Amino acid sequence: MPTDGTTASARQVELLEAAYRYALEHGIADISLRPLAAAIGSSPRVLVFLFGNKDGLVRALLARARTDELALLERLDRDSAGQPIGLVRATDEIWTWLVDDHHRGLLRLWAEAYTRSLMESDGAWSGFARATVDDWLTVLANCQPPEERNSESGIASRTLALAVLRGALLDVLATSDRQRVNSAVASALALLGAPSTGTAQR
Repeated sequence: MPTDGTTASARQVELLEAAYRYALEHGIADISLRPLAAAIGSSPRVLVFLFGNKDGLVRALLARARTDELALLERLDRDSAGQPIGLVRATDEIWTWLVDDHHRGLLRLWAEAYTRSLMESDGAWSGFARATVDDWLTVLANCQPPEERNSESGIASRTLALAVLRGALLDVLATSDRQRVNSAVASALALLGAPSTGTAQR
């Protein structure tokens, strides 16, 4: 998508969505314009025209992935009465979503981009990992009651919750051993303050 404040054209949005579906299946780190263009019914020249260069396309794809990630996180912070749902419930619901097979492509893409961002301090990947951490911590904070949110223990608790989610996700992506990892997540949720419900107990 444009990074200069201009509005994306319908064709740009269409090709970005197609490129995003391609990236979910094939990854993003070694993406090449020629096979990508062929797969989505375009040409390298058109992609360069619309996104500037390969780095511009990668940045657009990372932003698109972040949109999906934030769509999940922003649904979690309040219950039907408008009250914060609490850190344990939020962590459990996030984990339930993370281990759903339908999201495997997005999560592989996230892990790939997160790792690449740690290795490259500039360019298209710059700042992705830090932005992801900030996004997740902000949402987890919003799920905490106000009196807990800004306390030292509250900050430590949501940092622990994020570390558990990230580590458990990488473990499942690497091994597909859900039973073992679900058990570990349930134990971590108990340490955060209450027994878990949902996927982490199954």
